[in-house]
Amino acid sequence: MATAENAGGLLEEFLADPETPALDLSTAVARCSAALGLQHSVVYLADLQQRRLVPLTDVASALPIDESLAGWTYRTQSLRVEESGIGGMTAWLPLVDGAERLGVLAVHQPALTPATLRRSRSLATLLAMMVTSKRTYKDTFVRRTRTEPMRLPAEMLRAFLPPRTIGNAHVVSTAVLEPAYELGGDAFDHSLTETTLHASVLDAMGHDLASGLTTAVSLAACRNARRTGADLPDLVKCVDDALTRWLPDQFCTGVLTQLDLASGVLRWINCGHPTPLLIRDHQLVADAMEREADPPMGLPALLAGRARLSHEIDLHPGDRVLLYTDGVTEARTRDGEEFGLERFADEVIRATAAGELAPETLRRLIHSILDAQPGRLRDDATIVLIEWWPPTL
Repeated sequence: MATAENAGGLLEEFLADPETPALDLSTAVARCSAALGLQHSVVYLADLQQRRLVPLTDVASALPIDESLAGWTYRTQSLRVEESGIGGMTAWLPLVDGAERLGVLAVHQPALTPATLRRSRSLATLLAMMVTSKRTYKDTFVRRTRTEPMRLPAEMLRAFLPPRTIGNAHVVSTAVLEPAYELGGDAFDHSLTETTLHASVLDAMGHDLASGLTTAVSLAACRNARRTGADLPDLVKCVDDALTRWLPDQFCTGVLTQLDLASGVLRWINCGHPTPLLIRDHQLVADAMEREADPPMGLPALLAGRARLSHEIDLHPGDRVLLYTDGVTEARTRDGEEFGLERFADEVIRATAAGELAPETLRRLIHSILDAQPGRLRDDATIVLIEWWPPTL
């Protein structure tokens, strides 16, 4: 049994073992727990639609995110402790890599002390990094977190998507995308540098493999230009050129943004897309980002020789900006009414006032849209939420 004195040394031995990187995660969890003197630990990952927490072992059962203590930990990213049904105590810890919520870790102990809680937090941190490093090539994770087969266009697009949430001490960008298994042409992208957040939402014409390919080419062109330091208008031009050359019969609407992390200046170009929304002081600032929209990307001839129009706005501390596709506001309720812009904004405002974390705000919002549907969504629904706080001096 590890003690406070030797737990660190045992963990170092485990990490230095050349066989450790090749271990499957369940074995790694067991061995790492033993090295830290923890009796039993189980990793639970959120399923694709963030409704359930699915264990990586068949011994445990899946847990509902909205109706369990483990789900409370996932929703709030906070520690919870309860008596275990098999005796002793269970600590529920969030599995978070950077800003991205992955799931939760259950640590079962005869008793929980400050020392075991510290080791449990260390284990959760280590396991979150292990999950992130392995999930791109471990189909075990994919099988565990999917509840139904995925269509080919959705499989292709999801291979291009970044993590659902990124961020640092000053900014969070988080996204949701539905229908999870039947995507057509919607996608989002976001990335961080030391000074800038880049975030975008895209919606290609149609709802088939061709539309998915259009979005994939647009994402690749956008990233290719961004990684060479292209300014916003040049970045959009690269998407225009790529679509014109490779997919001349396709086009893509979208909003592409750049946020200066120090000043809070948000710049954006709207290419035939719904106007972004600004939530400030628990209110929707009407028409704050209403500007003349450019033609969709892939239709540069409609620009009539002029450059893309770039706009900017100064964000205030705590502002939330919403980028979205029309599948969000045009979704239908069971009464046949559109979900609508007002209801969409109101859901975010109430969540903000309640102090909900940005990723949780979007999780609950997309579920309210899905649960209001009489059937499946008629169109893809994608939302990106950006929240900014200024650096402290």
